[in-house]
Amino acid sequence: METAKVAVLGTFRYPPEKIAEALPHLKALVDATRRLDGCIAYDIAVDPFDPGLIRMSELWPDHASLQKHLQAPHIDPWRKAAVAFGMISREFKVYDVANARDL
Repeated sequence: METAKVAVLGTFRYPPEKIAEALPHLKALVDATRRLDGCIAYDIAVDPFDPGLIRMSELWPDHASLQKHLQAPHIDPWRKAAVAFGMISREFKVYDVANARDL
C-alpha cells in the first residue's frame, strides 16, 4: 500500500430527514473517488449520535493527488446534489502526515 502523506478529515451536515436522500449521491462520490489514481482511502460514515452529521476521512499520497481529486469530473455533480439536498454546512481540514504507524 502506498504511504499516506496527506489526510483530510471533515464533516457534512444535513437536515436529518434529508440524509437518506443524500446517501446515494454520497455513494457515487465515494465510488468515483476510490477509483482515482492516488486515492489510498476515502470513507464516509453517518454519525449515529448526531442526527444529520456525516463524517469523512481521506488519505492521499501527496497534495497533488488531493488537488486532482478536487478537480475531478464527479466533484461538481456532487456539489450540486449536496446543495439540492439541503447541506447546512461542510468543514474540512487537511493535515500533513508524518511518522504514521500502526497502533
